[in-house]
Amino acid sequence: MTIDLARARADTPGTEAVLHFNNAGMALTPRPVIDAVKEHLDLEARIGGYEAADRAEPAVERVYDATAELIGAKREEIAIVENATRAWDMAFYAMAFKPGDRILTAVSEYASNYIAFLQVARRTGAVVETVPNDAKGQLDVAALERMLDGRVKLIAMTHVPTNGGLVNPAEAVGRVARAAGIPYLLDACQSVGQLPVDVGRIGCDMLSATGRKYLRGPRGTGFLFVRSDFIDRLEPPFLDLHAAKWTAPNRYELRTDARRFENWECNVAAKIGLGVAIDYALGWGMAAIGERVATLAQDLRDRLGAIRGVVLRDLGETTCGIVTFTKEGMAPTAIKEALAGQHVNVTTSSRHSTMLDMTQRQLDMVVRASVHYYNSENEVDRFARAIAALA
Repeated sequence: MTIDLARARADTPGTEAVLHFNNAGMALTPRPVIDAVKEHLDLEARIGGYEAADRAEPAVERVYDATAELIGAKREEIAIVENATRAWDMAFYAMAFKPGDRILTAVSEYASNYIAFLQVARRTGAVVETVPNDAKGQLDVAALERMLDGRVKLIAMTHVPTNGGLVNPAEAVGRVARAAGIPYLLDACQSVGQLPVDVGRIGCDMLSATGRKYLRGPRGTGFLFVRSDFIDRLEPPFLDLHAAKWTAPNRYELRTDARRFENWECNVAAKIGLGVAIDYALGWGMAAIGERVATLAQDLRDRLGAIRGVVLRDLGETTCGIVTFTKEGMAPTAIKEALAGQHVNVTTSSRHSTMLDMTQRQLDMVVRASVHYYNSENEVDRFARAIAALA
């Protein structure tokens, strides 16, 4: 299947107002998602919130099936939560660590995750260790294998880092984790929605993702996958009457599915919107989306690489729709502001987001441009010309 660009742009009202290369921040929302969220909010206003949720139960339940289909999971392995960070936290903080336990992660790990590692290490006496990169700048799988021993209790990695187009070798890491019987937590916040992601092929026990980025869903939505035969090994860090049942004055029972990681109160309209967004993506086909995103991103890299003073900053044997760069003599924030004045959206990524990687590469900040399938070749051309013209 190929992407019908005209239809994709017609479905995306924002393309009429901006050149949006900030899809790794939040993609432009398609009209079916906008309509679904508005319709439910209107329903809540007319008949009441509880009553609207009851009436919308099929649409609410659809998000579990859609998410499972998207990542090759089962519906009982899916929890819908407020965002990717909360999804990741619910999995990580459900694990038990003791003094001397080892947590292995990547050089490019995201700040929120690494801060959580440090907090748990401080509380429990566990230690955090980073697996070195290989010559391509991605996690070195051979080095990971050499680091394994009986004290390694978790392998945790970000699939696509926040500060570049690198795609870490998630499947190869999964093979190592499975062979060693070590739990594997994958942060897929930047990959789900732009790349085909299959938890069976990857071999992860837990995976977190957001709705607002490449899935083009509403803000305040995310999901957690936990493999069915791993769920009972995890008790969430906090519970409510949705995650567990109060069975006696001094006893409770956890849910047996991944919804033990949810809580009762949620944004029902946004949850419905996430399901619609996933179905919308599935309608295009993840293979088609991935192919178009990769093609546009490579076109953008080629165009930027030909501009005097521009240095591309992406690493990895495999790259994706995120393109990072710097320009000699001009701060990334100044580039972002100058482009905003031309109705062009990008963002910046700083050392504080991926400290180990950026420090190792002696970078303080980069410009991050991220394309999606609804972006056009004309937009790539316009963007490159705008960068070339900046002084």
